[in-house]
Amino acid sequence: MTNNGLGDKVKAGVNKAKGEIKDQIGNAKNDPALQAEGKADKAKGAVQDKIGDMKNKH
Repeated sequence: MTNNGLGDKVKAGVNKAKGEIKDQIGNAKNDPALQAEGKADKAKGAVQDKIGDMKNKH
């Protein structure tokens, strides 16, 4: 298997989507803990996205 960033990009998309859902549900339910968890998932996705970009450049 090649060391391209596609797997990281897919994981990033999943984490960003999951994070957005948690963030929105937390906002609707006035649940700061769920919102924070969602924001953390989105941040994790952003990092994975950057890793994927870096792998694709090399």
